[in-house]
Amino acid sequence: MIKHGFKPCLFLHNNLINMYTKCGSLEDAHQVFDKIHKPDVISWNVLISGYAQHGLYKDVPRHFRMMHRSGMMPNHFTFASVLSACANLADLEHGKQVHTQIIRSGYDAHIFVGNALVDMYAKCRLLEESHDVFDEMFERDEVSWNALLTGYAQNGHGVKALKHFRQMQQAGLKLTHFTFGSVLKACSSVAAQEQGKQIHGRVIKTGFESDVYVGSAIVDMYAKCGSLEDALTMFYNMPDQNVVTWNAMIAGIFQVADVESCPKYGEQALSIFRLMQRRGMKPNHFTFSSILGVCSSLAFLENGKQIHVHIIKSNFELDEFVGSALVDLYAKCGEVEDAHRWFYKMPKQDIVSWTTMIAGYAQNGHGEDALKLFRQVLREGMKPDQFTLSSILGASASIAAEEQGKQVHTHTIKVGFESLVVVGNALIGMYAKCGSVDDACTMFGGMPKRDVVSWTVLISGYAQHGRGKEALRIFGQMQEEGIKPNHITFVGVLYACSHVGLVDEGCRYFDSMTRDHGIEPKIEHYACVVDLLGRAGRLDEAEQFINEMKLESDAVVWRALLGASRIHGNMDIGKRAAKRVIELEPHTSGTYVLLSNIYASSGMWDDATKVRNMMKDKGVKKEPGLSWIEVRKAFHSFAVGDRSHPQTASIYAKLESLMEEIKEAGYVPNTNFALHDVEQDQKETSLAHHSEKLAIAFGLISTSHGMPIKVIKNLRVCGDCHSASKFISRVSRREIVLRDGNRFHHFKDGSCSCGDYW
Repeated sequence: MIKHGFKPCLFLHNNLINMYTKCGSLEDAHQVFDKIHKPDVISWNVLISGYAQHGLYKDVPRHFRMMHRSGMMPNHFTFASVLSACANLADLEHGKQVHTQIIRSGYDAHIFVGNALVDMYAKCRLLEESHDVFDEMFERDEVSWNALLTGYAQNGHGVKALKHFRQMQQAGLKLTHFTFGSVLKACSSVAAQEQGKQIHGRVIKTGFESDVYVGSAIVDMYAKCGSLEDALTMFYNMPDQNVVTWNAMIAGIFQVADVESCPKYGEQALSIFRLMQRRGMKPNHFTFSSILGVCSSLAFLENGKQIHVHIIKSNFELDEFVGSALVDLYAKCGEVEDAHRWFYKMPKQDIVSWTTMIAGYAQNGHGEDALKLFRQVLREGMKPDQFTLSSILGASASIAAEEQGKQVHTHTIKVGFESLVVVGNALIGMYAKCGSVDDACTMFGGMPKRDVVSWTVLISGYAQHGRGKEALRIFGQMQEEGIKPNHITFVGVLYACSHVGLVDEGCRYFDSMTRDHGIEPKIEHYACVVDLLGRAGRLDEAEQFINEMKLESDAVVWRALLGASRIHGNMDIGKRAAKRVIELEPHTSGTYVLLSNIYASSGMWDDATKVRNMMKDKGVKKEPGLSWIEVRKAFHSFAVGDRSHPQTASIYAKLESLMEEIKEAGYVPNTNFALHDVEQDQKETSLAHHSEKLAIAFGLISTSHGMPIKVIKNLRVCGDCHSASKFISRVSRREIVLRDGNRFHHFKDGSCSCGDYW
């Protein structure tokens, strides 16, 4: 036309604009539009709808305003296109303005416009307004009903969506693949498996089962309702699958299956991912983040690294969702440096990625780094969400940073998160692990809503503090209120029984797990029973219990028996237990140390030396005993005989005077815990300089009289330090709270909360 000098009429101009927009050449379409002397409503509509159809939603309102300024009146097609853009931008303010224009123009009765309004309000999460528009429509079609159904389903109103679907059926409306996709999503959101199965039957009758959109929704429904076998059957029987289908199956396994307890599902997810690659299906960011989540849960580091290589090749490494999943993978696999590196490689960090890194530090014993990162989050103006706050409270708990934890508690109150269950649970855990179990109980009592985790954390808190009867009282109250315990709850209950010597009660609770609650005991429950029997001196029964276990015994179980053998000085059982642990975990230092200590406390120095030489030969390094204390928001750590502290002279002077005072009060050093073959006076000096004694001495010279001294030790407190701490609490008239690798000891007025049963 241009070559021959042909000047097209308005009709041809409009068709040219339409052709260019449908071919994706919006710049050419706009050039044609600009050449029209007087564009009509069709010209504007074709251009505006072209922008909307190609996802250039921000250009739609701009051209709508230009149309308005030109004096051209929009019609129902114009309004529908503009509302579509507002819906996809979630631009509620502009959507409401357009709604007002529609009413003034008299187009509100048009079904095409009404459907667009229902969709716009639904996508802006105003379901009541969406429903009001739907109710006021003079005429409705399948699109109207589907728009509201989809709105309910996508906004978490599953029950309302199912009710709306029943009304559609009663009205005799034709059900489309969009209808089934939305209602199945609603079933997923409320775990309505029975209704989902009924809808699946309806899908088969109407011939939509082979539709990839509907099939993917069925897979997702079964997976999210916990029926992974049904989801897998549906998945493998689908004639066609798209990336959504594959994602639904992989994500379903990740989000629903307890892959840690049932690794076969994790393996299944990895097999599906590999099959997806073999079939030439390209994973997207959702695929990668889900499969990395599976690897994180199972600590499959090598698989995760292989997927990381694929992510780099697919150019998804800089995606923020994938980046957060990579940080989580490396953190949960103990590779904190790699997690840190990938965190700072991300081009943009959102609160999810910050939270993932904070949780990674906390889970790997880097509590101070987690606290530093949290302070950086606040400095950069980020708004921590409930998961960030629960993670940082966990970090505070891990290093007993109570003052820091209290500051975070204040922050949760300021931002209105204290009443959220996940935050409340973290606060209970923080106070309990910082030695303030009564504050934990107060926090629990003030929670407006509790879940099984709330009860479990408090039970475990009481158990760790040696208040077993109170833990069991809370467990009874939990059952009275109809809260179903889980396997972690029973770990707390059995632990509580173990640390106060309630052997018969503990055995009854263990038996009740399967009989009354349908919970199959896991290895940690068996370990608790071994510990329960072993602490009570029933070592033969404990060993027999291990040999008769339904599960294959692991190092944790045998280590519990070894620890009990150390307490009761049973050489024979201790040697057998140590042998099994060394076979299962040859590079764990604690086993060698316990066995060496058993020999040393019995005066068998040659055997003790042999064990320590065995450690050297195998390259096993002993974990150093460390104690630390928080004073005025700063942490001070000590090792045995440590002289690196700036106040060393004052600390040792205080310790020397303390030793004299407590000896006058009746303390006698227990040199059985001096585990080297040296002279008696050297043994006493060695005992006096243990890390927990140094930390207590520092606490006494650094805090006001009457304040409790709270000390943490990474290993089990030795018997001599336990005895000395009782005497120190009496002569100093201070409460001393000592958290070791197993439990809390509250020393007050010369006695310990454990009743010397530990």
